[in-house]
Amino acid sequence: MILTVGIAYFAACALIGWLAARRTKSAEDFFLAGRSVGLLPFAIAAMATTLSGFSFIGGPGLVYSIGLTALFIILPAALTNTYGALVLGARMRALGEQHALMTVPDVLALRYGSRAVQGWSAVAILVGVVGYLGTNVLALGLVVRALFGLELTAALWIGTAVLIAYSASGGILAGIWVDVFQGALMAIASSIVFVFALDSGNGLAAITRAIETVNPALVGPWGARGAMVALSFFFVFAVGSLGQPHIAHKYFMLKDARRLRWYPALMTVAMILAQLLFVGVGLAVKALVARGEMPALATADDATPQFLLRYVPEFVSALVFAGVAAAIMSTVNSFLNIGAAAITRDIPKALGRTLDATQGLRSARLWTVTLAVMGAVTAQLSGTLVAFLGIFGYGLFASTLVPALAIGLTWEHGTKQAALASILTGLVLTLALETAAYAKLISLPTGVTVSGLSLVTSILVYVTVSLASQPTRERRSSQLTA
Repeated sequence: MILTVGIAYFAACALIGWLAARRTKSAEDFFLAGRSVGLLPFAIAAMATTLSGFSFIGGPGLVYSIGLTALFIILPAALTNTYGALVLGARMRALGEQHALMTVPDVLALRYGSRAVQGWSAVAILVGVVGYLGTNVLALGLVVRALFGLELTAALWIGTAVLIAYSASGGILAGIWVDVFQGALMAIASSIVFVFALDSGNGLAAITRAIETVNPALVGPWGARGAMVALSFFFVFAVGSLGQPHIAHKYFMLKDARRLRWYPALMTVAMILAQLLFVGVGLAVKALVARGEMPALATADDATPQFLLRYVPEFVSALVFAGVAAAIMSTVNSFLNIGAAAITRDIPKALGRTLDATQGLRSARLWTVTLAVMGAVTAQLSGTLVAFLGIFGYGLFASTLVPALAIGLTWEHGTKQAALASILTGLVLTLALETAAYAKLISLPTGVTVSGLSLVTSILVYVTVSLASQPTRERRSSQLTA
């Protein structure tokens, strides 16, 4: 049954991609779905893109490992949709329509009048995309392994091949309609599996008591990592949401900006339903292991696959596996799209070069395939848990883009010097500290995370350099006050 549903799901995604490819005639179709997406598919697609392998594979694994500290990663979702729409939504949509913009670096180039800002923001996006692709391809490989009983390496490449089938053909036009299908599946699957998670542990109270016998801190108010890490997660995932290019990019696609006021409510309800699995499975598996009813996991990322195989009826398990795959694939498609745009549009424009429409579409498809392969290689070689790769990608986007994009679009005193300095600070600091920490060359103080430190530093750099460079501040386009 699981195998049958898995094959049917992947076939449906490939079919949608093929149908969308027939409608993809231009770079605007490939990158922006022709700016013709209605509110409901827009909200569902945004939810599907926001949730990823991090939420459905890495998240439960992180809850299993560090307890309720991980909850502070998803708590900001109650706020982020509202202020994302307020700070970025209308502005991004208006600028995209008025100036034919297609990417976040396009917006930054207009805001600051600087090719350097456009180019380095594209480089930062590209680095983050490769890391995030590694996260999601690894998570997809784990799902394919559980579905088909394959070795992880083979599972990674099969999952990558399916991603390429619809992402390279139809671009974001394929992705939007796959996302609508996948987003609905994710919300239903998450709600169902949450019920089974509570039932397997005999209710939340019994689950809590079982975990307390192993480590009471896991279910304490701050979790096993304590208040500083919990609050750092909350800060990074709340403020950092304004710097996620795969979310900001979707605002360009909305057909009618006047309906954006309904977006926060729709998105928040969808997010609540889809995040139930994040907490429920992680806590349930920890309790089952503590009671000896389930063997200890070989790796925390096995929490969701092993729970589904052991405690959920086969047909329901098959649907949930499809929902997990949906979360992963929808996000990967968006990352492949913005990564291809960075290479084929933003970096060449920053260097004073342009591609014609035919070359641009062909090049975008080629680089989509290349980036998917790079993501698979990263997943195979990293040896890192899904959750930690996800935190790295999210943190890098936050530290490089929040100051220049979110603050820059709302604060008229931001300068191009400050934008460039903050992007480079976030990029260099995140890469250097994450690499040093991974190699065990440094150890940050207890409770301090690389993502939180990098984000705070880049914001301070942006504000400080802006204030210091006011005499040479360039004129700001009047449209940015829209």
